[in-house]
Formats: sequence, C-alpha cells, structure tokens
Amino acid sequence: MPVLSQDTKVCLACGKPLKGRIDKKFCDDYCRNSYNNQQKAKGSYSSYVRNINNALLKNRKILENILPDGEETAKANKEKLQRLGFQFKYFTHTFTNKKGNVYYYCYEYGYLPLENDWYLIVKEKEE
Repeated sequence: MPVLSQDTKVCLACGKPLKGRIDKKFCDDYCRNSYNNQQKAKGSYSSYVRNINNALLKNRKILENILPDGEETAKANKEKLQRLGFQFKYFTHTFTNKKGNVYYYCYEYGYLPLENDWYLIVKEKEE
C-alpha cells in the first residue's frame, strides 16, 4: 500500500488516492453514488421514521384515489380501505368540528368514521 502524504486526497467512499482535479472527492461515479446513498440512508431519519412517513403517504394516496375529481366527499367501507392497504393507526392530525365529530387526516385528505364501518372521505378546503 502506498504511503500517502498529508496533501494527498482520498476518495470519500473507498479511500483510494485521488488523481486529477484538486477539488475531486470521489474516484468515479460508482463511489459518488455509493457514498451519497449511504449518507441518505444514515440521514437524519431512522428507518422507523421513514416507514411511518411511507405509511402516511400511502394512506394519503388511497384517500386521494377514492375521492373523485371535483367531488368534495365520498364514502368507503373499512374492508375496502384495508384491502387497499390503508393503516388506520397512522394519521397526521385530527379536526373536531362544532358537532364534536373527529376527522382524521393524512396530510390534506381525511376521513370521518361513520356507522357500520363506513367512512366519509374528505379533502381540506384550500384557503
């Protein structure tokens, strides 16, 4: 293994000596991609947080797909939502209206539990 001087830069991914431009950080695209993917995986979010965010986004997409374009509300039963992969334990926030009804939201799409395992699907009105 060659002895490196203090001025010799090494690839951030694999540690091999770098040749070329003085501001070079990686020896090739593979090392650059590998390093960036590792940083992203380490990131500020654990896999636990990533999994919850993915579940919230999936719930949002399901509610969005159930609500027809141009419609303010729709109804769906629990069995259909679960079949599509909806997870009721994940929601971003709640809203309680004047009547005391609690709406559960996944970002701007929400649902109100009704009788007999039915749900009213809604979208927050844009201000």
